[in-house]
Amino acid sequence: MGIVADICRKITALNPAQIETVDFSANILQMVADLAHAQVTIYAPAREDNFLVIVAQAKPNTSLIQYKPHLLGTTVDNAEEPLVWRTINSGEHITGQREWAVGMEALAMQTFPLYDDAGNIIAVVSFEFSIEDATAGDHSIVIETAYMLLTSPRSGSAEAIYRPLITRDGIIIVDERGQIVFANAAASSIYKIFGLGRIVGRRIHERQVNIRLAQKAANTRQPQEAELEVGNIVLAQRAIPIIRGNQTLRTIVIVADITEIKKKEKELLVKSAVIQEIHHRVKNNLQTIASLLRLQARRTKSDEVKAALRESVNRILSISVVHEFLSQQDAEFIDVAEVAKNILDLVIQNMLEPDFNIQTVFNGQKMILPSDAAISLALAINELIQNSIEHGFVGRRDGVIGVDMTTLKDTCQIEIWDDGVGLPPDFSQAGSNSLGLQIIRTLIENDLGGEFRLYSEGGTRARITIPRSKEEG
Repeated sequence: MGIVADICRKITALNPAQIETVDFSANILQMVADLAHAQVTIYAPAREDNFLVIVAQAKPNTSLIQYKPHLLGTTVDNAEEPLVWRTINSGEHITGQREWAVGMEALAMQTFPLYDDAGNIIAVVSFEFSIEDATAGDHSIVIETAYMLLTSPRSGSAEAIYRPLITRDGIIIVDERGQIVFANAAASSIYKIFGLGRIVGRRIHERQVNIRLAQKAANTRQPQEAELEVGNIVLAQRAIPIIRGNQTLRTIVIVADITEIKKKEKELLVKSAVIQEIHHRVKNNLQTIASLLRLQARRTKSDEVKAALRESVNRILSISVVHEFLSQQDAEFIDVAEVAKNILDLVIQNMLEPDFNIQTVFNGQKMILPSDAAISLALAINELIQNSIEHGFVGRRDGVIGVDMTTLKDTCQIEIWDDGVGLPPDFSQAGSNSLGLQIIRTLIENDLGGEFRLYSEGGTRARITIPRSKEEG
């Protein structure tokens, strides 16, 4: 249940069907406020006599209203809101003013009744706006249209079209004959580009006006939304019909010049494609280098050189895996769990002796990191898996290697483990001169600001812990 319905159920005297009617209107209250350039409030009778309840309220995005209203759910004495109370009792549409603070300019105020399906007055909607707007000759059309929109039936499948407005949106109101009866300054500026000095009074089917979307909305009695290209200009249009019975009384057209936005979108798409192509080429170049090193390893007669070249190949391929993922997506973030799984498969494929039987266990939760952090972690994971294969199963012809990845509240943890012979009794992580361990410490502690621990527990376990703040996405 939404907040409006919840307030109505707890504090007002409305029945469930009436609550649903109020909630239905409240769902588009923000757009109504933006359209009217007014603060819009819905009042319903409280259970307690002579009191009203504020059940919904919206301040406009399109105008500055300094009046500080009561909170939702606040009960207000009838004497504090005489115009609202009068409308609740009489059903009249009332125009007046609100003096909301001593020494401050008053606000214009209009109140309208809200009815249930049986024709009973169940609430009042008030519009509060500046005196300057009130003195504009055509603002009354806007307020009236906003109220009609609030009480007009609409299709639930088109709720997204009733989204809020912004200051640069052009607003056009069309009457039942297809004649434009209102256009705000933003709409007039947009249509000046097409050589129309004034569009109020014109009909929407005129070729220069080019608002066929409004005609379609009026005819089908369904909201419409589309983009229109006119020369080098791209306009976003939405047309919302106001229905009574089977007749379209008015149509609201919202139009915005989105030419620059579309231009930026195209630029971003091009840049994204270029970046993906760069990652693809980097991956290919790394794989070429790895192939050359493999060729060199096959030609050398030194076992020590072969081992060093093989380790280098795996390091290069670990970086290649990250670039492969980046070449397939348009974001600079990587799921390290997928990278780790690929690295585990790669290292075993490249380093395992043919007669060695290895089982792998992978338990990985999704772990999203920026690409630079993903590369550091990929290299560290590669080194640890290599160490397990090279040193963990001395004198054995089978074993298990596992990778566990867990995202905790404040940290991300990666464990690489095996069921091999474990670490030597005199092993000291701090005193080790192993190049692989030095690489891992540099990557984890310096690059990622994390911690690295190596210990024996039914074999060898390596635990990497990095702060959760490093995780993104």
